[in-house]
Amino acid sequence: MREQVVVDLGHRSYNIEIGTGLLAESGAYVAPFLRRNKVAVITDETVASKHLPALLSGLETAGIEAVTLQLPAGEATKSWDQLQRTVEWLLSEKIERDDILIAFGGGVIGDLAGFAAAIVRRGIRFVQMPTTLLAQVDSSVGGKTGINSPHGKNLVGAFYQPQLVLADVSLLDTLEKRDYLAGYGEVAKYGLLGDADFWDWLEENAAAAAAGDVAKRIYAVKRSCEMKAEIVARDEQERGDRALLNLGHTFGHALEAATGYSDRLLHGEGVSIGCALAYEVSQRLGFCSQEAPSRVRAHFKAMGMKCDLSEIDGPLPDAEGLIDLMGQDKKVSDGVIGFIMARGLGEAFVTRDVDLTVVKSVLSEALAAR
Repeated sequence: MREQVVVDLGHRSYNIEIGTGLLAESGAYVAPFLRRNKVAVITDETVASKHLPALLSGLETAGIEAVTLQLPAGEATKSWDQLQRTVEWLLSEKIERDDILIAFGGGVIGDLAGFAAAIVRRGIRFVQMPTTLLAQVDSSVGGKTGINSPHGKNLVGAFYQPQLVLADVSLLDTLEKRDYLAGYGEVAKYGLLGDADFWDWLEENAAAAAAGDVAKRIYAVKRSCEMKAEIVARDEQERGDRALLNLGHTFGHALEAATGYSDRLLHGEGVSIGCALAYEVSQRLGFCSQEAPSRVRAHFKAMGMKCDLSEIDGPLPDAEGLIDLMGQDKKVSDGVIGFIMARGLGEAFVTRDVDLTVVKSVLSEALAAR
């Protein structure tokens, strides 16, 4: 079963291929982009131990030679040190501008490798092969690349589109439950931000997809990618509508910074907690009914996902400290934090007119409940 989504960016358009068995056919998909039969593969140690031999076999079937670099797994890899290591390795391997770099991993590898591709020799071509649900539905699509700074998440980077995205949902079978559910936080986000029908579908079908239903997994990935592709085509560099994709992220990124980009809080967990907080603030401000945040939390809890600050182990800053961390968000303009709020399920909007005393109150209550 295969599906295809096109990201329409004129001469820089590319396909997202979704289905099973794509890894075995990776060489056939990549070969048309090659000037010579050599690629560079950036991956992490965890993905390499599970899937690298299958990728190399798929490439070898098409006569493609691959050199590989394995980086440590985890959010801390999105750093200056690992970026420098990656760049210097690509140069030492004499990877040329017309070669292909394959980003083979989750969101961390996709973001880091994509940024390296953007800056090595002023731009080499790359292909995203996402191995996690989060990467398949979000970070591999749309051309956002980058690394984290001690000042905040994804504050250093570039918009740089891939040539192709291969999303093999078979790889999701090897994910730990926590990693799958963290990725599902991004899937749910799409329903919440702009497609109430998709949200309804998720309430009915997400548990089956999580349990391994391949057809439902493919549909969830496809619909998420369709929504992101539509928004990216309208607003590639996040000057307008694309900011909607950050529903839950203003809160989530602050929480990730507060937890040191560690395993205390995965990115997708920050997103699910952030979505719950965004809907709670929206309700307090009168933007949406009480039913909306209640349904969000009920669904997340039914899926076994994190949706409360009490589910984050270890210390957290107070409400003022978290708001200060939000002040480093990329959506800040003239010192004012941009928030994605909601009028209901499937009806998100961007606003800078948010009373921070309400945000502080919601955060204080959530922290007190810990």
